Amino acid sequence: MACTTILVGRDASYDGSTIIARNEDSANGEFNPKRFVVVQPQDQPRVYHSVLAHLSIELPDDPMRYTSVPNADLKDGVWGEAGVNSAQVAMSATETLTTNERVLGADPLVEFRPARGVEGEEGYRPEVAGGIGEEDFLTIVLPYIHSAREGVERLGALLERYGTYEMNGVAFSDVDEIWWLETVGGHHWIARRVPDDSYVTMPNQLGIDEFDLEDAFGKRESHMCSSDLVGFIESNHLDLAVESSSPFNPRDAFGSHSDSDHVYNTPRAWYMQRFLNPYDEMWDGPEADHRPDSDDIAWARQPERRITIEDVKYVLSSHYQGTPFDPYGVQGDESTRHMLRPIGINRQSQLAVMQIRPYRPESSRTIQWMAYGSNPFNALVPFYANVDSTPSYLADTTTRVTTENLYWENRIIAALCDARFAETANSVERYQERMGGLGHRLVADTDAELDASESASADDARVRDLLTRANQRMADELREQTDALLDEVLYTTSMRMRNGFNRSDH
Repeated sequence: MACTTILVGRDASYDGSTIIARNEDSANGEFNPKRFVVVQPQDQPRVYHSVLAHLSIELPDDPMRYTSVPNADLKDGVWGEAGVNSAQVAMSATETLTTNERVLGADPLVEFRPARGVEGEEGYRPEVAGGIGEEDFLTIVLPYIHSAREGVERLGALLERYGTYEMNGVAFSDVDEIWWLETVGGHHWIARRVPDDSYVTMPNQLGIDEFDLEDAFGKRESHMCSSDLVGFIESNHLDLAVESSSPFNPRDAFGSHSDSDHVYNTPRAWYMQRFLNPYDEMWDGPEADHRPDSDDIAWARQPERRITIEDVKYVLSSHYQGTPFDPYGVQGDESTRHMLRPIGINRQSQLAVMQIRPYRPESSRTIQWMAYGSNPFNALVPFYANVDSTPSYLADTTTRVTTENLYWENRIIAALCDARFAETANSVERYQERMGGLGHRLVADTDAELDASESASADDARVRDLLTRANQRMADELREQTDALLDEVLYTTSMRMRNGFNRSDH
């Protein structure tokens, strides 16, 4: 899977929230319709069966309620991707990462191997289950953790026990902390706490560029890792530092610096940091401090100003605006405009932004902002996570194309707007701005309504009912505005069809 992640520490965000956000992008040549749902404890399996890896895992008996963004078509498994549990802990899983041959040779990925031959006959080999992966992570971790740190610990233990068949990056957040975990080969992992005053950009490439092994095997204040990581690094000669006194660099040891990274991965980090830190350094031209193909773009950076929800949406929708690499732009030429992989890409499935607000009581603390489809053409809208159900417009996505649910309506809008980008851009911008404003207004009004009520406990069904009704109002407004946008851009694009003809034309 191809995704892009941004993490924003509480002192780097506009209101003191921790914010974790990720585009879920489907594989090349595929599109995955998504649903936004709530999983109740009674619906959580006690024995989990993965579809891709044929692995069965016994789960604890005390799951919490949680939100999830699963596939509409479950033929390849759940793929829950992003959610918040009733303890107000958020999880985003996963950012697919790159690695190198040395790591894969030292700790091979745990891949499913199907049975060979006929059982009972000579040469028969039974199937061998694979490890855990993106299909599984949210479902087997999020319902059982009470802090971001616990999320790292639980997933780390599962990785060491079962292994994984792919390289993954996973984010956990609570009201105080954000942690980022990266898998290293089949069974090893590292995790680092995001500095409160910084943001992190992650573009499908192993990202952590400095790691304190002493802290990881000591107080574990900001670093954690698999139990034998030091021996694993030493025995396989993975540390590439020239000076013994240099900090350990996981990106050099475990990551990649390939030619494909320079058109697929590093440009996305370059553009996000170029937008959020425009004055810290020179980003363009032959004298640039960092270029789209730079391998040393920082994993974490202090922003020049506090980061808003709108900033997060903008960078995760970006297609290199204002540069020669914009596929819709007028700078550069045809070769440069299609040289780099955009962040806002056609095969986006969904965007989930989890915002945990420290100034709110636990009952209304967490907002899960959602968008479906290609990000340059959709709107990001807020939904309270402490609910028992989600609006059908987002929850009941079908595998059949229809304008009755948000996913397909956004997909249709994106295809129409892409064909006539310049003519439809104003309509899309007005839609995005209107929905953003309505979203912030709804949150403020709902917070005030909750403050005026007698109930404040997150376990109070009356609170969840109030928040559920607020979410439905948001979905109703979203549907009305999305219908209107579809009507507008369909008209604009239809009028530009090449088979148009009018007798007054000649």
